[in-house]
Amino acid sequence: LPTTASAAPFARQAATATGRRVAVLGGGMGGLTVAHELAERGYQVTVYERKAWGGKCRSIPVPGTGTGGRKDLPGEHGFRFFPGFYRNLPDTMSRIPLPGGGTAHDNLVSGSEEVAFYNGSTLRLPARGSIIGTLSPDSLLTFLETALGVVTQVPADQVLYFLRKIIVFVTSGPKRRLGQWEKMSFSDFVAASRMSQTYRELLVNMFTSTLVAAKPDRANARTMGLMAEAWAYSTLGLGGYDAPDRVLNAPTDEALIDPWLAHLNNLGVTFTMGATVTELLVGNGQITGARVATATGSTVIDADHYVLAVPVERAVPLLNNDILALDPTLAQLKNLITDWMNGIMFYLKQPLPLSKGHTVFAGQPWALTSINQAEFWKANFAATYGDGTVQECLSLDLSAWDKPGILYGKAAKDCTPDEIVNEIKAQIRKAVPFGDLVLPDSIIQSTFIDPAITGLATPGVADDEPLLINTPGSWNLRPEATTALPNLYLAADYVRSDVNLATMEGANEAGRKAANAIIQRSGGSGSATLFGLYQPNEFAAIFAADDTRYDAGLPNAFDTTDPMAP
Repeated sequence: LPTTASAAPFARQAATATGRRVAVLGGGMGGLTVAHELAERGYQVTVYERKAWGGKCRSIPVPGTGTGGRKDLPGEHGFRFFPGFYRNLPDTMSRIPLPGGGTAHDNLVSGSEEVAFYNGSTLRLPARGSIIGTLSPDSLLTFLETALGVVTQVPADQVLYFLRKIIVFVTSGPKRRLGQWEKMSFSDFVAASRMSQTYRELLVNMFTSTLVAAKPDRANARTMGLMAEAWAYSTLGLGGYDAPDRVLNAPTDEALIDPWLAHLNNLGVTFTMGATVTELLVGNGQITGARVATATGSTVIDADHYVLAVPVERAVPLLNNDILALDPTLAQLKNLITDWMNGIMFYLKQPLPLSKGHTVFAGQPWALTSINQAEFWKANFAATYGDGTVQECLSLDLSAWDKPGILYGKAAKDCTPDEIVNEIKAQIRKAVPFGDLVLPDSIIQSTFIDPAITGLATPGVADDEPLLINTPGSWNLRPEATTALPNLYLAADYVRSDVNLATMEGANEAGRKAANAIIQRSGGSGSATLFGLYQPNEFAAIFAADDTRYDAGLPNAFDTTDPMAP
């Protein structure tokens, strides 16, 4: 059921900011969500964007590749993944009408499996499962043991250790989750350094790559644990969750962003492209204007409410001394850490049936994951995109840009574009059975690297669109959607959210929170629903008992192997 309980402990005291003119500074997922929720309630909303509508969620067509009336080849910042535990964003999609009928939610389709390739072997993970008997820690452990029964390369005692640690997290109360697991890395939580290489590659690294494309030594145990239990409950069909592995049936712009913009336009939202916010002006304890740079010069925006909906690395420079004097907690944002996770497209002349869902190339240094796009898209790929010779887009995410590869011994950041492509081919071929035959050069028509990556193999290499990393303790650095300034709000994936991860879902949740604050502060009525992560009622007594143990300085009751006290 929808819930706002997770946000309550951190909510600021309501301030007053009258008026219904809203300037949304940033046109990504968070900004468009704010605009949607407020426009439905009659607010006058203008969205300003510097680069591209949809932000990191957008499609990136490859210029000049479409011929004969076909569209340009579709690229992505990274492939789109809509786990079953995403509920805020799917709710938004259900309110975006499509031309000819239906909604954007109808463009979600489900994968039937997740496949991991590891040094020439294939591991198929289930997309659905069931509990034997009633839900309990024991029955959940049995399900997880069955689900990971395919991982035979890892010593059985180490698999059991890993799964028991997951049960420890699942049975931890909110106090331990925030007070203990938030403060340590996932690698430390599952003792990765003391286990075998196959344990690290097939359980720890593969697990984090599959769910969140994160690095286990940098991501905190609370975030990873939340994703693990959400995946398990989704696979089991619990909590109102949908199928665990959902993707879009077309490029993101076609399936989501374009119809969303059209709908918002019909609701009266105004859009201004090519507008980069350069300064937030402060007076009398609130924002008095926002200066934006455009192709024709600089101008100052006047509104009643200002929503800063840009990524954290762009928000920090805008939080000037005047703002920090009014809300000193925002100074902590500069301590949040981002990392690179960007997409590389392989356009293929023939289908490449790797899996009927997401694919992980386990044990490979660049943490590669992929999806075969054409398999899920409703349009005939060759007839719709490119020059007619491309039948498949293998959309890859590269999540470890700083690790040496197997071909040149260099990090991806230090490679040329050609070296990156060759290195990815080598890592895929090493992971997949008969890799040289599965992915020969002859079927590769072309490749495309996310243009956010610039200056490859030079000292000036940079990523214009990095991703926030949930490092240990980062929750305490992250703000709510409201600020101490009565008319300044935040709507981006670094805002505290129930999903607690820098994702489309987290940004959508932040946008809903910002919209609700504006509605409340301006005296409006109604509010955007907030959907929280599912927690089973069957575990309520277990959570309460664990809170008591945490207060007493004791480990979790199920943490019997290598127990960790707070």
